[in-house]
Amino acid sequence: LKIAGMEPLPFRPLTSTEDEAMIKRIHDSGAAIVLLALGCPKQELWMNQHKDKIQAVMIGLGGAFPVFAQSQKRAPYWVRHLGGEWLYRLTQEPSRLFKRYMTTIPAFIWLACKQILNLTLLQYLRL
Repeated sequence: LKIAGMEPLPFRPLTSTEDEAMIKRIHDSGAAIVLLALGCPKQELWMNQHKDKIQAVMIGLGGAFPVFAQSQKRAPYWVRHLGGEWLYRLTQEPSRLFKRYMTTIPAFIWLACKQILNLTLLQYLRL
């Protein structure tokens, strides 16, 4: 594994000039994989906006770096096994995560249900 670069982003939207310069740096680095740790949904929005401009696999890591650096405690195994790490994180940082979770989780559930219903309807119509 060769680390081709690191780009800390400001706490504001990038200007179009800054955005193009960053895309050029990523392209010029020759990176095959771009790891993003901007948090949800910021990293997903960024990857979607740049999917046609960056010819590398983009992976959103969210809050994984603090866990790997051991500056943030991970949920106990049994909580992770039950799929509740997000809830554990919410109990650790409620003021930071509550608003984010209350906007992204319902939207995700709605979109997932809509997708399932569309697939079910498509299968039904093909019969």
